[in-house]
Parts: sequence; C-alpha cells; structure tokens
Amino acid sequence: MVELERLNKKGEPLLIAEVKIKSPFGFRSEKTWNELFALACSVGDIVSIHTDKHWGGSFELLAKARDLTTKPILAKGIHATDAEVERALATGANWVLVVGRVPEIFPERCLIEPNSLTELAALDPSLHAVWNSRDLSTGGLKKETFEEARAAFSGWLCQASNLKTIADVKDGADAVLVGSSLPEFICSRG
Repeated sequence: MVELERLNKKGEPLLIAEVKIKSPFGFRSEKTWNELFALACSVGDIVSIHTDKHWGGSFELLAKARDLTTKPILAKGIHATDAEVERALATGANWVLVVGRVPEIFPERCLIEPNSLTELAALDPSLHAVWNSRDLSTGGLKKETFEEARAAFSGWLCQASNLKTIADVKDGADAVLVGSSLPEFICSRG
C-alpha cells in the first residue's frame, strides 16, 4: 500500500479530490458523478468516493470507481461500524474515513475525523486525522479553527471542508480534502 506521506513529491499538501454530487446541507452539484469523477482523477493525488447515501454515495459507486482508476481511493463516509470499514476496504478503497471513533480493525488504513478538539488531542499521533471545519451535526462551521487543530495534534493532519481556493489552504496541512468547490479550487491553482 502506498503511504500517505509519500504520495505528493512536490512538497505540497496532498490533494484529496472528492466526487461529491450532493450533501445533506443543501449542496447539489451541477456536474454528474461521472464528470466529477473524471475531474477528481485528473487532479487528485487521491480520489475520494462517498459511500453514504446522504452525500449521493454508495458502496456500488466505490466499486465502480475502483474499476475505473488505479489512483488511490479514500472511501468517504461516517463508517460507524467496523463492518463498514471492512466492506470499504474489500470494495477497493485504499483508505477509509471514519467519523468520531477509532475503529478496532485497520486503524492504520483509516483517516480519523474527530468531532472535537478534545477527541483530536486524544488521538495517537501515529494515526492519520482529518480536521473538518464543518460540524456534521448542524452543517454549520465549527468554532475551532484548523490552526487550533494543528496545535492540538502533532501527527498527519488533513484540512477538510470550506476550501474554495488555494488561498484557503492552511500552513501545517499535510493534505486537503476538497469537495463541493473542486472545480473552483482547481482553477485557483493556476
């Protein structure tokens, strides 16, 4: 398996390009899944595929993506059970995003998205973490910033949500996960 730390040889944060057609917070893409997938594959170091129906995803779309690309894939979803983590890996994901918990199985192949700074600070720094600026319970912004998250966690940390342009990338991000604004973000890179 390719290590996350070794994917981007340019010394820039990895770009995890998300195929996101909708969200439970009102977002609806003007592009189709196929169009977004092609875009994500063309620019992403990693392609993120939703497995959760609330974001227009499914395990079937994860399998389709695995058939269509050799790029590394992140299965994006809540993945509330270890069985879902196992299913995502068996379906072809290289990594699995897990929200609010550390799974009992394959934690080294997961990106852990804590719900709070307290949860983030408690994580083993050998794990890979994601700081999502969006509060998944409300759809609004968290009060805590990426800078506070970076100060609380010394390990590998991905910045996620509300990235519209390259100017939104914070110092200290090992990766950025860009979804709803992927076309605009790409244009801003020049």
